[in-house]
Amino acid sequence: MPVAYSQVYIESAGHFMPGAPIANDGMDAYVAPLNRLSERIKRRILAENGIQQRHYAIAPDGSTTYSNAQMAKGAIEAALAQAARPLADIGFMASGSSGGDALMPGFASMIQGEMAAPPMELLSVHGVCAASVGALQSAALAVEHGTHGHALAVASEMPSRLFKRSRYAGQDYNTDFDAHFLRWMLSDGAGAVLLGQGAALPQRPDLRLKLRWTHQRSFAGDYPVCMQLGLTHDRQRSHLDFPSWAEAEAAGALSLRQDIRLLPHLFDVCIHEYARIAHQGWLPERGIDHFLCHYSSEKFIPVVDELLNKAQLSIPRERWWSNLAWRGNTGAASIFVMIAEYLQTQHERLKPGDTMLCFVPESGRFTAGYMLLEVEPITPASPAAARASTPAQRATPAAVAAESALIAPPHDPAAAPAGLAPLLTELASIWHDYRSQVWRTPLVHRIHSGQIKQADYVRWMSQWVPQVREGSLWMREGAASLTGAYAELAALMGVHASEEQNDFKILHQDYLNAGGTQTDIQQLRRNPGGEALNSYLHSLAATPNPIGLLGAIYIIEGTGQRIVPSLLPMLRQHLALGPDCFRFLEYHGANDEDHLERWLLAVQMVMALDETGTAAAAIAATARHTAALYLMQFRHILDATATEPAR
Repeated sequence: MPVAYSQVYIESAGHFMPGAPIANDGMDAYVAPLNRLSERIKRRILAENGIQQRHYAIAPDGSTTYSNAQMAKGAIEAALAQAARPLADIGFMASGSSGGDALMPGFASMIQGEMAAPPMELLSVHGVCAASVGALQSAALAVEHGTHGHALAVASEMPSRLFKRSRYAGQDYNTDFDAHFLRWMLSDGAGAVLLGQGAALPQRPDLRLKLRWTHQRSFAGDYPVCMQLGLTHDRQRSHLDFPSWAEAEAAGALSLRQDIRLLPHLFDVCIHEYARIAHQGWLPERGIDHFLCHYSSEKFIPVVDELLNKAQLSIPRERWWSNLAWRGNTGAASIFVMIAEYLQTQHERLKPGDTMLCFVPESGRFTAGYMLLEVEPITPASPAAARASTPAQRATPAAVAAESALIAPPHDPAAAPAGLAPLLTELASIWHDYRSQVWRTPLVHRIHSGQIKQADYVRWMSQWVPQVREGSLWMREGAASLTGAYAELAALMGVHASEEQNDFKILHQDYLNAGGTQTDIQQLRRNPGGEALNSYLHSLAATPNPIGLLGAIYIIEGTGQRIVPSLLPMLRQHLALGPDCFRFLEYHGANDEDHLERWLLAVQMVMALDETGTAAAAIAATARHTAALYLMQFRHILDATATEPAR
């Protein structure tokens, strides 16, 4: 499922291409044909891939002119210069590459060292082309969660060092087509993207570029290795299995190879994955306005086009854009180089509301990567334009508090009553994971992106009514199962159940007011997640002294206190419905805080009575199970069959 974002923007992008561009007729000075077969392969591949020029970070004699880390540094400096952002403002940096200059430490560490950058959080993503998507996704999450105000994603590749004639000495390449192929396909370069919370694009002060979602999915379990470095031609031995690297190189284990027989399957897999997320509702109804597709060869343009057409997701060819012809295929760096150059040279094409899809297929062992961006208008007087663009401009305390409420657990472990801190800390961990995943469900994504429809809201309510109706029933059942010393807790749960026993009627009336047509509540059905949650809680409530139910209440009431209030304003904004359609959501947002205070009292009571020392574990375990089932309920809300009448 894609990862959605609500407050992440691409504020600038930069690229670094080493040296002067090398035309096709100048390639032999850097990557010379090895024999007559190699020359034929070269002519055939260059005729198909459409690349007219590229850049190399090596000299004709094979010496290195720029290291991989130096190229990454150049791209980062270009991105920061465009945004007038000092390096000291960056708290997080993620790198993506198929390999740095050293086997260890991580590439991101080497880049930071090359730049003499101040201390920061790092992540090195090792892969092939889609490593850039992984780097950007991790950087975006750092900004989305408020951990860092600005983050960098950088990708850099330097395959030219693998293509020197000296690397192939003493090996029989007359029959090894796979090792010849990539020598004429790949080149060097770096790209970097600066992520923040909403500054205007340097090229278009009237616009900003919002990151809507990222998605990457690997199919390595379904397909063999397609592109690799470090294995023998038959993929049976690693270079580390040889007595020495010299012997590994002589056996061809240090040659970069591509099994081109597998390549046709790659685009088929990737387009099927794209169709899958499209059918889940992740694509805008207006379609895609700008399509930046990373393909290694122009030979694959009609392949991608045909597959999109078959999936009924066609994108007009005039909306496609690629710089493959004059920048070459720079692997993981390609998509960032493409974004940077598109913003620099094609920014006049951008209009408010436009969508931009970036597609990155990776052949290593088949990974599909996607990014969806949206162009937003910005004016000097708008709140977005006034948002912090320099370190001196910070969000107001009220804004920080409002944002914190969206991610904070229902109870702060730091303010826990005596003895409860360990339990509340564990529950907070469960909560953060649960809330993060809820934020990425199709329903919540649709709400955040403004794509929520009245029918979606009605469907949600129709499934929620029978689920809420069961709430007071399993609570009463659980209270009846409490005996002995827990009798006082039973009374407290009974009070809570009494307060909520008619809530489902309010919700049902909201459903009818919003356009629902089923007047008989008995005919409404829970979706599979709601059904599983209901069965689990009733089953637990029937066991002797089910104190673990307090963990379930933590998640359920916390959802009402922390998640519902953040969704309600957006629902009101995007749905043309009156206040009589949101009474249940408004009620819970206002009252669940009192319910959670009662919950805290109940937990204190249980912990004081616990003689076996098992109460905390039972509460945490039930919270974890409830979170998983409630999440399942969220994920099934938009299913087409979820609201069929009960049979």
